[in-house]
Amino acid sequence: MTVHEIAATAACGTEVGQGDARYEALRRGFNQRFIATPDYVSVVSSTREAVAALNKYLASHRSDADLHRRITVRSGGHCYENFVCGDDVGVILDLAQMDRAYLDQEMGAYCVESGANNWHVATHLYAPFGVALPGGSCYSVGAGGHVAGGGYGLLSRQHGLTVDYLYAVEVVVVRDGQHAEVVIARRDAPEQELRDLWWAHTGGGGGNFGIVTRYWFKGLPKPPSEVLLHAVAWPWDDLKDHPDRFKSLVRNYGLFFEYENTPELPASLRRDYSDMFTLLKLNQRANGKIGLITQLDATRPDSVERLDAFLEWLTQDLGVEPTPLDRRMGEHAPMGGLHVPTRLPWLTATQTLNGSGDNQCGKYKSAYMTRGFTEPQLDALFTHLSGNGYSNPQALLQVDSYGAAINLPDSADTAVYQRSSVLKLQYQTYWSWQKDSNDDGVADHQDADIDLSIAAPHLRWIREFYRDVYKDTGGVPVLSPTTTPAGEQPAPVTDGCYINYPDTDLDDPEWNRSGQPSHRLYYGDNYARLQAVKDYWDPRNVFRHAQSIRPVTR
Repeated sequence: MTVHEIAATAACGTEVGQGDARYEALRRGFNQRFIATPDYVSVVSSTREAVAALNKYLASHRSDADLHRRITVRSGGHCYENFVCGDDVGVILDLAQMDRAYLDQEMGAYCVESGANNWHVATHLYAPFGVALPGGSCYSVGAGGHVAGGGYGLLSRQHGLTVDYLYAVEVVVVRDGQHAEVVIARRDAPEQELRDLWWAHTGGGGGNFGIVTRYWFKGLPKPPSEVLLHAVAWPWDDLKDHPDRFKSLVRNYGLFFEYENTPELPASLRRDYSDMFTLLKLNQRANGKIGLITQLDATRPDSVERLDAFLEWLTQDLGVEPTPLDRRMGEHAPMGGLHVPTRLPWLTATQTLNGSGDNQCGKYKSAYMTRGFTEPQLDALFTHLSGNGYSNPQALLQVDSYGAAINLPDSADTAVYQRSSVLKLQYQTYWSWQKDSNDDGVADHQDADIDLSIAAPHLRWIREFYRDVYKDTGGVPVLSPTTTPAGEQPAPVTDGCYINYPDTDLDDPEWNRSGQPSHRLYYGDNYARLQAVKDYWDPRNVFRHAQSIRPVTR
């Protein structure tokens, strides 16, 4: 097995500790709910520096008992939970300076460093090479965690997940529990252990096995030269007193992707829609509207006709005229000019949709669905989104189209287990501090630390919302069984959760009464293999968080 040695005396990068003007910014990520107090943040710009920084940490933690002050890794900083910026973090390794995306002639593959964000990757692969990574649309998300968790975006229905193109990964690991080393794990490596390490990074999640410094991809697709972009919205004023209208829209949306390519759809819809990606924005009533964003391949001559047929199916029972999407919905800014389908170059459209929202506090939950919504689920959606007990224009359920090319691989081909899903859901709520609870004249995280009422209504709403949608399956979107014996109840329409939208409530018995723990919901039958990889490459459990892969021997 090839191990790349790095001298122990190599520089550790730039260390930013308490008292440094940069410390306040670097001890937090995108989600302002979680702000760590590490001994220092190590800003590294190379694999060599990452190894040296890890060795320094390990040298000061010679016994297992000392590892309670974790070392964590940040690329883009978009972790939804406290996995990177928790109270127990001693050192944060910041990889944002490792941000190149280029063609590696020696490897014969496109290399993306883990600190490169989605927009940087898009521009640096498309402009010189005409290819694209089918990744996310939030521009500032870093590749390090995005790829390791599976990665998907607006090209995924046509071309698959990000990890479906992963050829190799460079990882700084601690096999002996005390010394860092660099390995490059290829999918075609002669050693099984390296192939397993590669596989673990095709959806096993970040912060589990080591420090990812570089990824390599082969066979990347060419995006269409132009896409059709469309955005519309429907006012809550026309829906709040008519739950049947709201439910028909959401029901038809789910059924379209459940029935795709089957005789259940009318003939006008039995076409290839794999190039179409949609985001249904089910905002809380205080937003004033719910919205729909759609992208199709505009180089196909029937793109407008197919869009019209899809919209006709979606709104067949709605009876409400569409309006411009003229307000922020989740991470997406207003798109009032797109109520008329607009033809744009692919890169321009990608920039148009590239949004991450404001730096605020947030809570998130997720679900995969193998079929459309059940009637009890539709009732719960309407009740919690239209109710008067909670008012937040920045609270929503976003329902993304899924399926098509994503469904082609087997559930064991990559660590992404959910290969039969047709919808992917992201529950979101955002808030800011807004209160000066400690009377120091300003609103900041210190107010939230002492005043739980700042976050409480937002956390309560999203938790109760989620619980009630999945009331029939223990409050969470359980994995669907592979078979349902004759005479038993129909299988659930859900298929677990997405590790890149982590949710620690999944391990709280108050909110999860399903009997399926988080690792089951995230990884399904792939968890045992992930544990074996963890056992081999990180037996000391150096890289860990509240929902990390647990080694078998610990």
